[in-house]
Amino acid sequence: MDREGVGRVCLALPSVTLDHPFGEDHDAYRVGGKIFAMVGERGGISFKVSDIAYEVLTESGHARPAPYMARNKWVNLPQIGDWADDELAEHLAIAHGIVAARLTKKARAALGLA
Repeated sequence: MDREGVGRVCLALPSVTLDHPFGEDHDAYRVGGKIFAMVGERGGISFKVSDIAYEVLTESGHARPAPYMARNKWVNLPQIGDWADDELAEHLAIAHGIVAARLTKKARAALGLA
């Protein structure tokens, strides 16, 4: 997968928006205003994972703790293509679900996620 592929996968998820809060070379995918995945200017990707997935992925070396966001259980892949497309797409959908589930009931309803 490449940057455009990540965009296609993320933007196909419900109520996702794309913006560039850290410059045009950084893509931030949000649901309800909260970022769930980000592609950096050097081609790496960071995204939210569950507590268990964080431990498994980082301890196995399959991903590394995301800079500045590791304490919030985010992982980082130095290059988007480091994982198979279907595996990455599944993790992005899960990241979306984790972040969406933490929105208020009112926000989820307004986004059609209730």
